[in-house]
Amino acid sequence: MKTRTVQRTRLVPHTINGKTEMVLDRYTVDLPVPPRDWDRTVLNAVTATASVLVAAAVVWSTASIGDLLSRVTIAPAAYAAAVAFDLAWILCMAVEWLSRYDPARAELPRKMGHGALVVAMLAVGAHGWLADQVTIGIIGAAVSGIVKTLWTVVLRHHAKPLDDKTQQWVDKQRAEAGGELAMVAINRELTRARGQVDAERHALEMTSPEAPEASPEAPEDEAEVPEGAPQLPSSGPMTIADAVRMAVSCGVTAPDAVLRYVRKVADANAKASSVERTLREVRRTA
Repeated sequence: MKTRTVQRTRLVPHTINGKTEMVLDRYTVDLPVPPRDWDRTVLNAVTATASVLVAAAVVWSTASIGDLLSRVTIAPAAYAAAVAFDLAWILCMAVEWLSRYDPARAELPRKMGHGALVVAMLAVGAHGWLADQVTIGIIGAAVSGIVKTLWTVVLRHHAKPLDDKTQQWVDKQRAEAGGELAMVAINRELTRARGQVDAERHALEMTSPEAPEASPEAPEDEAEVPEGAPQLPSSGPMTIADAVRMAVSCGVTAPDAVLRYVRKVADANAKASSVERTLREVRRTA
């Protein structure tokens, strides 16, 4: 049995002058070498060969389709557009590879890849037909078809289909992870929205005039209320005129006391001039 030497390290105690420290000790071990996995080697070789054939097919298709399109446009634009014909089905194969554990998700890129391949083959065939080389056009179109077929075989070998219950479990795990990922973006959006609301509220508070605190039980209010007069109702809301009438009916006639009461039950930003004008009108009609 073949072996290979591997160097490893471990901590060992080392004492000098009665003081012990843990130091690294390097040593080697012989590990058995597993037999070569020829299946994996062959699969890697097939995959590498298929990749080379894809590159060759792209070069051939790009040259043919680019020459076809250059009949009606400039060459750089024609060859740039020609690359898209093969890249379309190659990208679909890449997505199919990523979905090799989920046949349902791999079905759409597989169909799209076949459709893109047919379009590319028709374009190569049209180039040969217009150049009076129908046979070469057919053979050139078959190149892309052969490469796509080879890659389909390779992808099917790499694919690992799951049984129904395992597939359902994988789908639930994927959905849960997707929900958590979506909540990251949603929470970030909500945080930004709350920050904007707080900023708008702060700006509104900075621009709004501060209303004086209304305290019906303050000592100055008690001095203005005649002894034995009924207490002013503290419930609201009501209009400024109603608040002034209520204060006058309860015996509170001092402008400052009426203003405090109006700001408490009617309008916290009521102006003193408006309250005094309303108070004079109420006194005249009383």
